[in-house]
Amino acid sequence: MICISVTPASRTFAKVDILNAARQCDLVELCLDRLVKEPDVGDLIADAGKPVMVSCRRKRDGGQFEGTDEQRLGILRQAIVAGPAYIELDYEAAQSIPRFGATKRVIAYTSMKDAYSKEDIEEIFTEVKQLNGDVVKFTWPTPTLEAAWPLLAAVAKKHEIPAVGLGLGKAGVTFSLLGRKYGSPWIYAALEKGMEAFDEQTTVQELDDIYGWREIDKSTMFIGVVGMGGSEIVTTQCFNKVFRQLDLNARSLPLMSHDFGRLKSMLDSLKINAIVTSRHIGDQMVALADELEESARISQYSDLLLRKKDSWQAWNAGWRSAVKMIEQTVSGSGSDKRPLDKQNVLVVGSGSFARSMVYGIEKRKGLVSVTAPDDKEAQNVATQFDVRFVPFQHLYNTLADVIVFAEPGLSSGSNKKEFNPSYFVPRMTVCDATEMPFDSIFTAEGRSRGAKVVEPKLIYADLLSAQIKSITGKEASASEFSEIIDAAIEAQRVETDI
Repeated sequence: MICISVTPASRTFAKVDILNAARQCDLVELCLDRLVKEPDVGDLIADAGKPVMVSCRRKRDGGQFEGTDEQRLGILRQAIVAGPAYIELDYEAAQSIPRFGATKRVIAYTSMKDAYSKEDIEEIFTEVKQLNGDVVKFTWPTPTLEAAWPLLAAVAKKHEIPAVGLGLGKAGVTFSLLGRKYGSPWIYAALEKGMEAFDEQTTVQELDDIYGWREIDKSTMFIGVVGMGGSEIVTTQCFNKVFRQLDLNARSLPLMSHDFGRLKSMLDSLKINAIVTSRHIGDQMVALADELEESARISQYSDLLLRKKDSWQAWNAGWRSAVKMIEQTVSGSGSDKRPLDKQNVLVVGSGSFARSMVYGIEKRKGLVSVTAPDDKEAQNVATQFDVRFVPFQHLYNTLADVIVFAEPGLSSGSNKKEFNPSYFVPRMTVCDATEMPFDSIFTAEGRSRGAKVVEPKLIYADLLSAQIKSITGKEASASEFSEIIDAAIEAQRVETDI
């Protein structure tokens, strides 16, 4: 089931919010925190059409109730008389309010700072039984998968009393999707943007459109997508669309991690056999691998990890898609089999992603030069691949047929560590895959100055197609992603304009 929480400020809005939520969920949580006057709960829930759970939380539990605790307990006692399907009670309230009628008791344990320990959780289950509880609810901050891990363990482990969890933060959606797989009685979502119970809570529409939560069951295979930025969300949406089309019981699982040492053991526990990564952390993901294919080993960059038997194998597919699209842009409609042969290609960057691009362009016989704001690091890359090094301050005196940006976070401007787009001329080809599928400032500048632009969305779509084939063994045309990618690009444009 899915539970949508509504926190109305008036009785009129309460009825409207309940009816709107009931159309999209299985269980409505009516939070009484903000209702100034004592509400007539019986009247509010009479026409809900779906089971209702009533709550009234203190500020220390993440709620908004500003009255005394005596007043709050009085509201909860009156609410339970109205006969809602569930009533949420914190430990103190559960001690004061006995079971009444057919209303089930959700005993809530909330920590706004730290996760409960494994030992605490086991004691809580014993305590909830003594409090005559029907469901135990855990709430705590989940900015990363590591923070959500004890919450997931509490829900996944079989207990006499079922558990639900509410993760506060980016990894909350990760917990919700895993909770769905492991049989949590319900998961939480916001009705719509602007009505979240806490910052970064996922809306029910996002759970449907992006994550396809309704089809997740105990047999669902998860594909990890590390990171939760704009491009990772588009990746998740594209993957899930193709999984549906291929009739695969698989879904993308967003993973937020800051401890890559622990991530490997968690992936094993979750039986996740494939993960894809963003350009910004491809170098960190290499550390998870037991085996590296050649380009991943040389560049120390990976955008795809596959579990084969008992080992993780790192693959680097991004450079292939980028170089493929560079060649198509350079050659146009031509039939040249090696359009980069003897072309002067300037790679701007010194990290692992830059190394992977140098590796790929060299494979296609391009004449590579390397520059970056950090001259020492750029020189190290040039030495590794035996290519030309260009000091950053001298790059504007360097002629290039193709310029490839591979330095995430590089600023545009005329300062010492910035790149000045006045370098672009119409005969030049400009490629920046650091923010794909979205345009970077350099992609936009190159286009406006008449240069040939390698479209980031085409690189991105080709990469997704290659990754899906590696993961599933099945073909997925890059055109399958165009509608989702175009919609994401337009949404970003509108947001930027606002």
